[in-house]
Amino acid sequence: MNTTPLKILHTESSLGWGGQELRILTEALGMVQRGLDVRLLTPREATIFQEAEKRGLPVESVPIAHKNLFGLLTLRERIQSLQPDVIITHSSTDSWLTALATRFMDRRPALIRLRHISAPVPVNPANRWIYGSASQMVVTTGEGILQRLIQVNGIPADQVRSIPTGIDLERYAPGDPQSARAALGLPGVHPIIGIVATLRSWKGHHDLIDAFARLDHPQAMLVIIGDGPREDFLKQRITALRLPPERIRMVGRQENIPLWLRALDLFVLPSLANEGVPQALIQAMASARAIVSTPVGGIPEMIENGISGLLVPPGDVPALSAAMDTLLGDPARRDALGAKALEVARARCSLEIMLDRMEGVIHEALRRRHTPHAA
Repeated sequence: MNTTPLKILHTESSLGWGGQELRILTEALGMVQRGLDVRLLTPREATIFQEAEKRGLPVESVPIAHKNLFGLLTLRERIQSLQPDVIITHSSTDSWLTALATRFMDRRPALIRLRHISAPVPVNPANRWIYGSASQMVVTTGEGILQRLIQVNGIPADQVRSIPTGIDLERYAPGDPQSARAALGLPGVHPIIGIVATLRSWKGHHDLIDAFARLDHPQAMLVIIGDGPREDFLKQRITALRLPPERIRMVGRQENIPLWLRALDLFVLPSLANEGVPQALIQAMASARAIVSTPVGGIPEMIENGISGLLVPPGDVPALSAAMDTLLGDPARRDALGAKALEVARARCSLEIMLDRMEGVIHEALRRRHTPHAA
C-alpha cells in the first residue's frame, strides 16, 4: 500500500495581501494537518511569502510577479524538481506561467485554477484554453462566478466547482463586546461601526466614510481595519469632511481580527466590484455581527437582504447611511440579523467543509490528469 502523501503545490504571483492570500494559507495549512505535502511558490517580495514563513508553511521564492521568460524557466525547474501531483494556481500571471511551464512535461501535474474574484474573465481563445483545457478543474469562491464561467466563457459544467472560503468558526465565535472594547481601548458606551478590508478602491471605504458623515447618530464611531494603497486618499477624505479623530479611527492591519469584530455593533462592507465571497464578511457572520453590505459578487449568496443582513445598492451613499442609521437605532433587529448570519456561517462556511470539498476537487483533478485535452 502506497502511503506517500499527495504533493500539492500552490502558486501565487500577487504581491498584495487580502482575503485571497489568507484563503491560500488557511487552505494549505489545513491540508498539511490532514497529512498532505503542501508547498507555496511565490515572489519573495510578496506579503504572502513572509506570512507563510510566519505560519510555518513551506514556501519558496520564484520570480513570477510578471510574465517573462526568466520566471517561466525558473518555475519550470522548480516544478520538475518538486514533482507535485497537483498544482493550484490563484492569479492570472502564475496561472499562465504554470500552464505553459507544465505543457510539455513528461509527468504533468494536474492543474486546478482557483478564481477568487467576480471580475468577468474576458471571452477569448486564450482564456478558454487556460480555464478549459490547461486546467483539469476550476474552483470559484462563489456560485455567480461559476455560472458566468459556464454560461459566458463556455467552461464545461462538470469541470467547475464553487467552494466558498471556510474559516475557523471557533476562533471567530461571538464574544463579550464590552470585554473586547476594553482590551482594544475603545469606548464602552457609544455605537461602533467597523470594516475589515484591504484599502482598495472597490471595497468602498470612501462610500462608507461619506455615509458615516451623514449619520443621525453623532456619537457613533467608525473603525477602519486594514492597510493598502488607498490609505492616503481616505485620510484626505476624512480631513475634508472634518470628521473628528475621536469619531473615526484608521487602525491599520491587525492580527486579532476576532477581538475587533466582537467590539462592533455593526459590520459594513460597501463593496463596488470584484468580490467572490469576502473572507471578512464570513468572519463577521461567524461573530454574529449585524451586517450592511452590497449585492456584489458572491455577497448575496451569503447575505439575504432583511434576513441575515441588509444589502444596499453599490455606490448609493444615502441608502448606505440610512441602513446604518436604521440598525444603530434598533438593537433588537441587529441581534436578530446577527443571529441569522451566525446560523448561515455555521451551516456553510466552516473550515472543514471547505477542506472536504477541496480534497474532493484534488482527487477529481487527479482522475482527469491523463484525459487528453485539446491544445
